Amino acid sequence: MPDIEFEANGGSAPGYLAAPDSGSGPGVVVLQEWWGLDAHIRDVCDRFAKEGFFALAPDLYRGETTDQPDEAQQKMMALSMDQAELDMRGAVEFLVSQDGVEGPGVGAVGFCLGGGLSVWAATLNDKVKAVVTYYYIMPHGRPDFSEIKGPVLGHFGTEDEFILVGHARNLERELSSSSGQHVVFHFYEGAGHAFFNDTDRLGTYDEGAAALSWRRTIEFLRGKLA
Repeated sequence: MPDIEFEANGGSAPGYLAAPDSGSGPGVVVLQEWWGLDAHIRDVCDRFAKEGFFALAPDLYRGETTDQPDEAQQKMMALSMDQAELDMRGAVEFLVSQDGVEGPGVGAVGFCLGGGLSVWAATLNDKVKAVVTYYYIMPHGRPDFSEIKGPVLGHFGTEDEFILVGHARNLERELSSSSGQHVVFHFYEGAGHAFFNDTDRLGTYDEGAAALSWRRTIEFLRGKLA
């Protein structure tokens, strides 16, 4: 599927949409890492489509990407959460309006920065019925977790230098108590930050952890969005 434009609060936002060959299935919003909407995130959307999902990744950096960590951090810190909220709301509404998108709502899946944003998206729109967060990072504060209306699945590496296991477990408890939803975090022994990203920019890609977390993600989303 080509890049698209979708409505976002009266304006428009760019994104990448992958659709299943069957023409029907559940929908997921895929939220980018700090690198931007790059080839890896597009590939993740394509993988979701092969599993029978519609997958839409909003382009939060408006066409800009980087493979340099310092520049990626600058872009992440410069991100306007007001605009990101509009983009995420618009992405959810666009997905649920598409012919062929089935289920009670959509999922939100994200990685690193997107891992934080996937949780944030669930606080903005009660049509987000399931959340998957990979190594949650959120430098822009935190939303009201009590607004989350669906279960949360988390994936974290035990050797993640950006979010330590203790911090992740505290987040798990806080999400559960604040939202009242079922929250389960999995911890992958020996895996570092960005263990799912097979471009391996940080030298932390872990094939085993990536494959297991993906299977868990697909099973979770199929079960919650059916």
